[in-house]
Amino acid sequence: MTLTDLPVGFRDEEQRGYVRRVIHDRLADDRDQQECRYLMRFWWQLGMPYREVTLDQLTANLGEDTLRLVEELIDAVRTSHAAIDDWVDVVEGSRPVVRDRGFEQTGAPLRGNARFTP
Repeated sequence: MTLTDLPVGFRDEEQRGYVRRVIHDRLADDRDQQECRYLMRFWWQLGMPYREVTLDQLTANLGEDTLRLVEELIDAVRTSHAAIDDWVDVVEGSRPVVRDRGFEQTGAPLRGNARFTP
């Protein structure tokens, strides 16, 4: 199944950007490099009209929980703008902000309401 239709499924650029931030901040954990790599390819796919990643690649490279959330997002994008907003609410309510270990190694202070993952 192609994912090239996803960029046009958002209400506007603000909604697409917010979803991409949720993916980056709450799903892309650098402790699993392979999963993180494919999540970021999906992140790119949400803004590009060409094929960056396939559902088969996501299925092969994402963990069960992450894949379920990504599949739910794909369904939401193809359903309605309200369904996308609901997906964001679920992910933000259930997943903490991922701890960015590379950023921490630079010694930069954490800002905002970011929460560390264990």
